[in-house]
Amino acid sequence: MQPSEARILMFDGLCPFPLTPLTGDGLDKAALVRLVSRIVVAGPASIGVLGSTGIYPYLSRGERRAALEAAVGAAEGIPVIAGVGSLRTRDLLVHAADAQAVGAAALLVAPVSYHRLTEREVYGLYQDVAEASSVPIVVYDNPGTTGFTFSDELHARIAALPRVAAIKIPPPPAGTAAARVATLRSVLPGGVSVGISGDWAAAEALAGGCDGWYSVIAGVFPGPAQAIAEAARSGNPEKAREASATLGPVWSLFREHGSLRVVVAIAEDLGLVGSDCLPRPLRGLDGPARSRVREAVRSAGLAP
Repeated sequence: MQPSEARILMFDGLCPFPLTPLTGDGLDKAALVRLVSRIVVAGPASIGVLGSTGIYPYLSRGERRAALEAAVGAAEGIPVIAGVGSLRTRDLLVHAADAQAVGAAALLVAPVSYHRLTEREVYGLYQDVAEASSVPIVVYDNPGTTGFTFSDELHARIAALPRVAAIKIPPPPAGTAAARVATLRSVLPGGVSVGISGDWAAAEALAGGCDGWYSVIAGVFPGPAQAIAEAARSGNPEKAREASATLGPVWSLFREHGSLRVVVAIAEDLGLVGSDCLPRPLRGLDGPARSRVREAVRSAGLAP
């Protein structure tokens, strides 16, 4: 069974990924609800919770479930895509069952590993999830984090599994997005969505044929990200590129420090989350780097 057209709709357009802010006592539910509520106003296609920006590998089962319950409750009917990755398939399936029980509309699955996985093992992972899931599945292709590189042939085999509805791809080299998307689509079953991560590449990738954008910056600034997505998908790629170029100072810091730490600094400065909201051993940026983030936000016209 291939994904129906109705399932695909949540993967067309912007999918912001908010932080999962913590306190010394665990999940900062109020801050998470605050982030999700800001996102709702922008009207994205979906909201991604417990992705890489949502620090899912560092959270307990209870923290993950509580975060999803809070996000689904605050999403006002916007579909919530839940990250359920884990080292062991056994645990991943538990997280997947929890996500479905609290109302997640889709599952985001990355091939998380300590020992590097083989293609046979990664295919088996998605096969096991597909058999256990009643909602659509997004394949998270993130070699920079997982250390696993999907071949197009493996993407095609996985995309043919029941309920696999979308692929989240890493940013291709500049100027190659349209060719990369076309090559991937040529091996995928019809109806499987292709979405981009790597915010600096989104405008080009959306103009080049990607259906969706899985965005980090939209977790704190959903309005400007939604404007980029709408311009690109409505046939105005130059407007999208210009809007993205305005955010160039932020994209530069994303590539230098990683998007998570930059977005944490932004969210703290905006008062959206408390200070020191990351789990140890993760730490936020130091003073000089935080000053550069503030300057980048001002230069990009994002400062309130």
